Amino acid sequence: MRMKDKVVAITGAGSGLGREGALLFAAEGASVVVSDVVPGRAQAVAKEVIENGGTASGIDADVRIEADMSALVSTAVDSYGRIDVMWANAGIPEPGFGMQPLADSSLDDWNNIFAVNTTGVYLAWREAARWMIANSRPGTLLATSSAASYNAYPGFPMYTASKAGVNGLVRAAALEFGKFGIRANALCPTHGMSVNFALPADAEVLGKSYEEMQPWDPDHRAMPLRMDRPPVLRDNANLALFLASDDSAYMSGQSIQSADGGQFARTSIIFPTDLGESADITSGSIPDELREQIDR
Repeated sequence: MRMKDKVVAITGAGSGLGREGALLFAAEGASVVVSDVVPGRAQAVAKEVIENGGTASGIDADVRIEADMSALVSTAVDSYGRIDVMWANAGIPEPGFGMQPLADSSLDDWNNIFAVNTTGVYLAWREAARWMIANSRPGTLLATSSAASYNAYPGFPMYTASKAGVNGLVRAAALEFGKFGIRANALCPTHGMSVNFALPADAEVLGKSYEEMQPWDPDHRAMPLRMDRPPVLRDNANLALFLASDDSAYMSGQSIQSADGGQFARTSIIFPTDLGESADITSGSIPDELREQIDR
């Protein structure tokens, strides 16, 4: 069991990836403290964990509020004696879910997105790190960033900026906390993310990815990788498990794309897909310098 005797706190774990991670980490031996801003939803996930043979507690908490993040750490310590992993997973999308132009956005929208997506990571990590340092306990800080932190999502400019900020915090925290044996990393999902993210906060928890909610035809997907099943929440949770476990003991300061299906293997430059005899690489828009290298 990869998380045996570990104590893990997860924000935004009442649905989606956080819920999936709580179930996975508990199955791997962790005691899990689940938090969510929607009243009662974290407790429902904790009950689900317990019914599956795991150990869990659930509390209502808002990642924008310092006292709530302090309470999350206190709940872990009071319930299980310590905290080994803080997974700052909570996040929100743009108002209108990609349909609002940046020019029409408001400062309140910007501030709220950053308060949850970026400041929420800072507060959760800060509170956990304070306890780890004060008690001479090495630990792991984990965040859910996004592939948007590398490639801008159309219609999601504020979300994109907030997730890029998370990646910067990952690097800075790794540098700051490394001397205490505290690691900081993030996963950056592309596919296999929760359909609940696009729904109202209090919507029914569906436990499925976007791709699972429609007929799956791998030949009609943007991702280069072709598989006989869609990407699911567990594909992303598996990377979180690796980053939280001792399997990645010497990794820190990393923001890693998860469940991207080969998206980040691509380039915006159009190259022929077949470089055999059927491809004429001497024509088209290839620069003369590159053509000379090919000829050599």
